[in-house]
Amino acid sequence: MTVKKLLTAALMLAACIPALPVQAADPIGSGPYAAPVDSICANTSILASITSRFDDRARRYLEQPIAIAQIGEVRPGRVIPRSEMQLVGREYCEARVYTTDGVKRPLWYLIERPWGFAGVGKSVEFCVSGLDPWFVYGADCASLK
Repeated sequence: MTVKKLLTAALMLAACIPALPVQAADPIGSGPYAAPVDSICANTSILASITSRFDDRARRYLEQPIAIAQIGEVRPGRVIPRSEMQLVGREYCEARVYTTDGVKRPLWYLIERPWGFAGVGKSVEFCVSGLDPWFVYGADCASLK
């Protein structure tokens, strides 16, 4: 069989297979990775921890008299559920922080659980856009989005 005949046969076979809808590999806000309504993003203990840790980091590393005055507009982002292949579940969140210098900034944070000793507890990583001078989380907090 010639290459031309093989190619023609493959194209005819492909034409018989129905087209399936294409989905993004990592959708945000839809499909299996959509954040559930009862998201942990608005948990007051997590938000209080972010506020406290930010205040400490601003004093130590930014060397600025700045603190988080309020956190609002909390929205869940994508969720990567825990599974056999993914031993730690991850939930990405977004909010707006109002800092004591009068500026409203985006806050991005990631909650991982179970975490800690023997898989008990959770880990929270966060980044305030514009206040990460060493780009620990990438440009404009990219790794937490």
